[in-house]
Amino acid sequence: MIKMRPLPCLTAALLLSVATTAGAVNSDTDLALLDTLERGLWQLRPTGGGAPTTKICLGKPEVLTQIQHSGLVCEQYVVRSNANSVTVSYTCKGQGQGLTTIRKESNRIIHIQSQGIRNNSPFSLSVEGRRIGTC
Repeated sequence: MIKMRPLPCLTAALLLSVATTAGAVNSDTDLALLDTLERGLWQLRPTGGGAPTTKICLGKPEVLTQIQHSGLVCEQYVVRSNANSVTVSYTCKGQGQGLTTIRKESNRIIHIQSQGIRNNSPFSLSVEGRRIGTC
């Protein structure tokens, strides 16, 4: 009778897989950076181009993570989060996907870089967001 024993490499791979999966669970603090932004009227100005500025009334700051898919319910996964920035990957079933990084300069100034697929076409944008008043 042959005894089967797990290989050390296989055991290590399984442990790494479990650790990675455990890290994929969103916690409430992953988007804590966004909660520090002041609510109100924000101006989003594209950097490096002549595109027009837009204004949004910021109530729920999570909307900044999927500017190109605003109003859609999308599944989000926080890729990285620290005191000054957060990176979020999201998928909107049948509508596209994106990867957004928000870097905070202050509670009133942020920089957003986002890229992905919308309406079956790629997009890439870089904007500076500034709080300019109340809604």
